[in-house]
Amino acid sequence: QVHVVESGGGLVQAGDSLRLSCAASGLTFSSYAMAWFRQAPGKEREFVAAITGRGVRSYYADFVKGRFTISRDNAKDTMYLQMNSLKPEDAAVYYCAAELNSSRNLRTPWRPDDYDYWGQGTQVTVSS
Repeated sequence: QVHVVESGGGLVQAGDSLRLSCAASGLTFSSYAMAWFRQAPGKEREFVAAITGRGVRSYYADFVKGRFTISRDNAKDTMYLQMNSLKPEDAAVYYCAAELNSSRNLRTPWRPDDYDYWGQGTQVTVSS
């Protein structure tokens, strides 16, 4: 049985940093592209970042470029999202997603429907 579990959320002040983790089990981690999405109250779920199975390529939403970094450690079956210079508008529930895809490039990393497994989410709150 596949599980993806997020952790690392919390309450921070604007300008602070936070690192989210996503631990996967029950799958061959390196065969899965991984992604972060987020959803704020009253808004649709939106793409944040994605990374290919071997971690060679990463993709970012424009609003996080230069502030967030996605990475993965396939030896630990874990993906990370380093978030720097957090803004109040970054507050949301952050979700980890996994797609069975070992390609070197992802054609549509921003499409939620591409992903096979989702975590329950971790709350990030940013105070101004």
